[in-house]
This record gives sequence, C-alpha cells and structure tokens, in this order.
Amino acid sequence: MLRDKSTLITGGTGSFGHTFVSMTLAKYNPKRLVIYSRDEMKQWEMAKLYGDDPRVRFFIGDVRDKDRLSRALNGIDFVVHAAATKIVPTAEYNPFECVKTNVNGAMNLIDACIDEGVKRVVALSTDKASSPANLYGATKLVSDKLFIAGNSYSGAGNTRFAVVRYGNVMGSRGSVIPFFLTIAEKGVLPVTDERMTRFMITLEQGVNLVWRTFEDMVGGEIYVNKIPSMKVTDIARAVAPDARHHIVGIRPGEKLHEQMIGSEDALYTFEYANHYKILPAIHNWSQDPYRINGGKKVAPDFTYCSDNNTDWMSVDTLRAWIDQNREKIGMI
Repeated sequence: MLRDKSTLITGGTGSFGHTFVSMTLAKYNPKRLVIYSRDEMKQWEMAKLYGDDPRVRFFIGDVRDKDRLSRALNGIDFVVHAAATKIVPTAEYNPFECVKTNVNGAMNLIDACIDEGVKRVVALSTDKASSPANLYGATKLVSDKLFIAGNSYSGAGNTRFAVVRYGNVMGSRGSVIPFFLTIAEKGVLPVTDERMTRFMITLEQGVNLVWRTFEDMVGGEIYVNKIPSMKVTDIARAVAPDARHHIVGIRPGEKLHEQMIGSEDALYTFEYANHYKILPAIHNWSQDPYRINGGKKVAPDFTYCSDNNTDWMSVDTLRAWIDQNREKIGMI
C-alpha cells in the first residue's frame, strides 16, 4: 500500500511519528515520508536520525493553517493525522487552544486533503473520545465525527477517511511509565486512585493498526485494537516494586476507567480476530458488506472498557517490556 508512495504525518515529530517513520521506511520503502509539525527544534533533532535519507522530508507548519496544509499536501498519496493537543489537564485549562488544534485543525486537514486529491487519510484518536468526560476527549469525539463525515464531503472525489482509536501508549513521551521512572528513586510514586485502570498499547502495535487500516478501509470506519488492561497501581509496581504509593486523587477531567467502545456504538460494531470496527451510523454504511468485510456483530449491550476487559497485562510482563525498552522510554 505505502510502497513507492508519498505519505505525510501531521504532528510527525511526536512518539507515534518517530515509530511510524522508522517502521515504514524499513517495511515499505516509500517514495517520501513528510513530517509536518510546528516545532523546528524537534524537526532538527529528528532529522539527525535520518541523515541524508532522501525519502524523509520535513515541513514546518500548523494544522490550524489551511493554506500551509494545502502546500504541504501537494503530491501526497496518504496522510496520518497525529497532531493534537492531548494532555488532559492542559486541555481543561486551555480549552480554546485545544479546540483550535483538535477541531479546527481536523476541519482544515479534511478540506485540504479533498482539495489536493489525497487518496486515504487515517486520523489517530483516543479512548477518551468514547463517552468523553473531559475537553480533550470531547474534541477528539468531534474530530472523529468530522473525519467520518469527510467521506460524504469528498463527493465524487477519491479521498477516503478512517479513524484508529488507541489506549495508553506505553513509554510515549509524557505518559505515566517514563514519569514513574524519573522519580522511582525517591521511593514514593503518586497514584491517582487505587481502582484506576487503563488500556495498554505499544507504539509498534499502533503503527501496525494504521497500516491495517490503510489496507482495509472503505471510508468512515473507526478501528479499535484488542489490547490488554492494567491497574495503575500495577504499573507503579512494575516500575518500582518497593516504592510506596501516595494517593493524590483524580486530576481534572480524568476518568476512573477508560472506554474504547460504548453501548451506543454497539449497534454498529463488528468483531475480528485482533480488532473491532465501529462502522458509520450515517448513510446505512454500517450495513455495507464491503465495510463489514467478514466481521461478527457484537452483542447489543456490548462495551469495551478498561475495567471489563478480558485481557489483562501482568506486572511481570510490563516489567520485562520496560527492561527491554528502557533506553528509549520517554525519549520520543
């Protein structure tokens, strides 16, 4: 799919972008991978990793700037939309800025991709977009809806949009594992709530889900990986077995448990070997055999939440993963 094609990644200097670029270069040998982001220092640091590789290009720009997006998308075949304001408390205290990036930025990208004739677009979403309880989740729910409806806006054009929904990305910059590692030597780890659970996904799993989506999508689908859950207290134990836990309370906008698929979406959700697919409720697309593609309809009361998950990651499994990846945790 991506071999000898040009792909642009918005927010491409983030944790996902770093992993997507390295894995895609190795597997597909693309014609171009364009890193679109607004931080020149992060681009400069990332460029040093790839030297003079002519397949990797960098483009300074913001998803809030539609004209700049249009310029960057010239000649692009595929887009991965990873740009977002995503730290929950940051969004709560800076709501206008969050909306400008996550909602207005999504609208700009959809319009620009249609205008420039991009073939396929995959937008990264979050478990927080399902029954959102915070502004970040609410903006990503709106973004998801915009990308789904983008398939109608493209009309007779060939641009198609789909969404992938993730849980807690293990070891990504700003996430809980690198945070715990930086303070583990103090012997005390701040834990929000002893009952709190989260979905766990690696960056490599996230990239594989995007690849699968590009191959499978017809347009308007939301893809959800089957991934394990873990209690936050067990994450702390995996990082620092002997540390004491200091309960600090849930931060503004946080949920006790996360949700990938709510009961409202069960009517449109299909199960596959390694993932679920939420089909669009509009235009009867949820009944389209090409979109269903062999999936099994879930039960009408189905939900996929971090506390009712049947798959759980053990402390030993996470500890082994940390030992194997310690050098790069939190670095990208």
